[in-house]
Amino acid sequence: MEIPETGRQVLDADIMREWAARGIDTLTRHRRGVDELNVFPVADSDTATNMVATLQAAFQGATPGLTLEPLLDEAAGRALLSARGNSGVILAQMLRGLADVWNSDEIDAKGFAAGLRSATDAATAAVAVPTAGTILTVAEAAASAAGKAAPFGLVSAARAAAEAAAEAVAATPGQLPALARAGVVDAGGLALTVILEALVETLTGSVSTGALDLLERHRVRAVSEVEEVPRETGSEVYGYEVQYLLEANAAAAADLRHRLTELGDSVVIIGSRAAKDVTTFNVHVHVNDIGAAIEAGIERGRVHRISVTRFDDTLGAHAGARMHAVPARHHAAGAPTRSLVVVTAVARMREFLADEGCRTATSATVGAELAAAIGDGAASVVVLADSPETAHAAHEAVEAARSTGAQATVLRTITVVQAVAAVAVHDPERRFDDDVTAMAEAIRACRTGELRSETEGIAVVVGEADFGVFDTAEEAARDLADRLCADGAELLTVLPGAGSNAGIVTALSDHVSEAWPLVEIQQLPAGDDEPLLLLGAE
Repeated sequence: MEIPETGRQVLDADIMREWAARGIDTLTRHRRGVDELNVFPVADSDTATNMVATLQAAFQGATPGLTLEPLLDEAAGRALLSARGNSGVILAQMLRGLADVWNSDEIDAKGFAAGLRSATDAATAAVAVPTAGTILTVAEAAASAAGKAAPFGLVSAARAAAEAAAEAVAATPGQLPALARAGVVDAGGLALTVILEALVETLTGSVSTGALDLLERHRVRAVSEVEEVPRETGSEVYGYEVQYLLEANAAAAADLRHRLTELGDSVVIIGSRAAKDVTTFNVHVHVNDIGAAIEAGIERGRVHRISVTRFDDTLGAHAGARMHAVPARHHAAGAPTRSLVVVTAVARMREFLADEGCRTATSATVGAELAAAIGDGAASVVVLADSPETAHAAHEAVEAARSTGAQATVLRTITVVQAVAAVAVHDPERRFDDDVTAMAEAIRACRTGELRSETEGIAVVVGEADFGVFDTAEEAARDLADRLCADGAELLTVLPGAGSNAGIVTALSDHVSEAWPLVEIQQLPAGDDEPLLLLGAE
């Protein structure tokens, strides 16, 4: 029988805090070296940086005095909201896995092994297409070793996990040909090993050096030697990393996973596995169609904290060696241009938006309008579509444009008022992805509601919710304005329907001026017969 190793044999909140602090410190000191191992998609990436930031968000500033269960639950929640990149998102989900099973004040060896197993399974389930030779492989090796060593005490289980992780990292070049060609080991797996070794040091006081020895042996050679190596996760076909938080239910998140897998790769969606009422998910994907990735989330819930990274921009001088980037078109003067195409069936709004400098189209003409924009020298085109019908036509037009080498994307709005909000923040001087992100945030921030004529009276509708029927349009308009302004608004945009009249708008304006004096009102040209009145709050 193996003799249990000496050291602390239970893990509580104090040890958890100490472990987290030591892991952050060690990983921070070796962050640059670990980052440089991650040559995919760029030779100077941020695997360790993302993991350090995730741990810091999780544990630094934690509520004092918490026992282990609430401490981990709070840490997992913080990590979920702050995680960035593949490695950060996966680490956040591992923390969620620990929190799901470490539900007592003290954890022994058996509980430690169960937690590591839960963390590994949670992270693996979050990745749409798990790949051998990555952090998931390393986590699996550590969890299996901890389970086998658990009968001999916590120190033995922790040391076995760390040693198995180091061995698994050393084997990653044999599992991913790209790693072998670059002469490196997996960066995420190495960072996880550093964290596990920090636990061994926390429990025993002795320093494990397996991960640092690997780091020293596999330090990246000059960038010129590895710059043509394919990226570790995902295909170089996709040029953008899109990440956002999604407020939705689990079924919607699962449906989103399938949709994003159709659009790109490196799909990771994390949230709590234990709580059935989870409403927040951290979504990560590599795509070319930024708008479609964001729209997929908007269609399934509330999207916020959108982040878009263009890999080509982080590649610097070596971009052309590894990316299939589309060269930007320029006018004769040399300045890049960007066109907006707004697709809507509302004729008066097409006239208004054309006066604002946008190109406008219907479902039938969007392809020709997009082609004309590119023919006139646009470096990139963003298409705003205000209905499922216009969005379908817009996506087809964008795909056709991309086949010719153009840079284009679609942003879906629920109403034309949201399209106006996006146009208002559009800045052609910004980078393409930054501009798309700003417009997507404006669309999300613009809450809309409408009045509809029904047999019983005038219905107030916000989103998919019906808030009752009023005898007069004036009463309904005041109620709708109150609902939108109560959630916070600086600007209320009014789009009267063709069946509306000046009295309705006047009554609405007078009410907002009195009840919500800090809210500005702007009126757009008349819309179609229905809705009777459309409001947008920003």
